Amino acid sequence: MIVNSTEVNNNFKKYLELASGQEIVIIKNGTAVARLVGIGIQNKSLSEQMRGLIPSEVDEKLIKTERLSRH
Repeated sequence: MIVNSTEVNNNFKKYLELASGQEIVIIKNGTAVARLVGIGIQNKSLSEQMRGLIPSEVDEKLIKTERLSRH
């Protein structure tokens, strides 16, 4: 669920209860700024979410080294 920050601020109790069953993304000025997630909801890490999007043959260490050498 995506909700703007003013709505969450005005109805926090409602969204606190909803968060027990789903993730709530809070936006401010059109930009996602926070997530409200219940304790019982299992969150995936960013790397888990991206699994399958990045080819498996990508060498993460090589990419990191190349990126750091640019600075």
